[in-house]
Amino acid sequence: MRKTWFRLGIIGIFLLSFSLRFWGISRFNTLVFDEVYFAKFGNNYLTHTPFFNAHPPLSQYMIGLGIWISKYIPIGKDIVNSLTGSLLSPWNYRWVNALTGSLIPVIVTLLTYQFSYRHRFALLAGFFTACDGLFLVESRYALSNVYIVIFGLLGQWLLLLALEKQKRWFWLILSGISFGASIGTKWNGLWFLIGTYGVWIAAWIIRWLQSFDNTSRVPLFSYLRFLNYANNSPSDTIKIPLQNLTKLNIWQMFSYLGIIPVIIYSLIWIPHLQLDKRYGFIEVHKQILQFHLQLGGNSPSVHPYCAAWYKWPLLTRPMAYFYETAQSIHDSLPVFGPPLPDAAGKVIYDVHAMGNPFLWWFGLAAMIFLIGMVIIKITMPGIEKKRLFIPKNLNLDAWIGLFLVINYGANFLPWVEVTRCAFIYHYMSAVVFTFIAIAWFVDQCLLSYYRTLRFVGVTITFIIVAAFIFWMPIYLGLPLSADGYKMRMWFSSWI
Repeated sequence: MRKTWFRLGIIGIFLLSFSLRFWGISRFNTLVFDEVYFAKFGNNYLTHTPFFNAHPPLSQYMIGLGIWISKYIPIGKDIVNSLTGSLLSPWNYRWVNALTGSLIPVIVTLLTYQFSYRHRFALLAGFFTACDGLFLVESRYALSNVYIVIFGLLGQWLLLLALEKQKRWFWLILSGISFGASIGTKWNGLWFLIGTYGVWIAAWIIRWLQSFDNTSRVPLFSYLRFLNYANNSPSDTIKIPLQNLTKLNIWQMFSYLGIIPVIIYSLIWIPHLQLDKRYGFIEVHKQILQFHLQLGGNSPSVHPYCAAWYKWPLLTRPMAYFYETAQSIHDSLPVFGPPLPDAAGKVIYDVHAMGNPFLWWFGLAAMIFLIGMVIIKITMPGIEKKRLFIPKNLNLDAWIGLFLVINYGANFLPWVEVTRCAFIYHYMSAVVFTFIAIAWFVDQCLLSYYRTLRFVGVTITFIIVAAFIFWMPIYLGLPLSADGYKMRMWFSSWI
């Protein structure tokens, strides 16, 4: 029965995400934000128009594939424009992103269950992800960041899934392909793979340190089996899923999650290099690197919405992807829909790339809590006994915290060294782990014997949902009065 409800919960999360992403997807009959690049580039592959691509091309292939498929689907053909270089409907170049974005909360649910075996925790993680504004906005337009996230998370889920399967090699190959696809979308997709390696290394280090929990110490070299050891039997799965990562030795990691991602990344470039023959594989990467180095620093003088890495977690500088106003009913509207009422006055249409504020703030607090918990769980036993070791009874929650903290750090900390102009959407790969973190905290509250803590868990969930509904007009670009818009822009830095 529990599995049945779990599956129904996943379906419900998908339907919620799907409906929000596809509703009114063609309302803005124009190119929104970076659609001026990605939608055009996707169409360029279909029209065989050479161009310079400042990122790996996979996301544009996906958008182009969506345009090609949509020509055979009789949907959205009544609203068209020629801004991509061909006469297309916004639905043509947006629908595949909307579908991809709808699947991200599902992948989050599956990944969370795979490293925890907790149904409610996993459903909460997926539900909270579905309640985020930035992921919703990015999914409704022909942009690229949803592909980084979904392929990175998919790679991690497939890796953990492989540890339970008979044909482990097959699932590891799929995992390597997914990581290669994430990097093939943008270079920062590499951080999902780095996070995976970080968790694998941590699992082996913990396994070694746990050997010191015995009365006689075991030398380090006897635990260097990660160089050539792998238990290929899925029947002895350890109760704590992440401990199973020590079933993989260094050669398996290098081949499946090293060589395969490199091969996939290289293959992804072939269609683009055949289209634009000005640069070879090496030279095009030099050109891309040079392009990003010339973008300047994180200053409003470079771009009004430049936001350095330390501004992302607190959501101090989101950005407007689309902003138009209608002064009266006689003005032409930027969207297709029913006419405004006579007394509408000034109406604002704003699409704001802004996360769900309370989801982000609660998620950050939960991540900080997990960092402290992991440090205490791992270091305190050794400090108390004044010797190097980790207890063998390290519980599941400590492993969950370790997984989330390492992946959050791997996807966030590299941006500290980035000097080019960066934007809030660069945080998407890291913030998704804070969604899982707050889901873990809420789940712990709901499991508590104390009524007060259960009330806290329910209250946090209610606030996140209420905030999502409150800010939904600026995610979907719904018409707002000047007062309604001002009511949602809590800080001047949000505008």
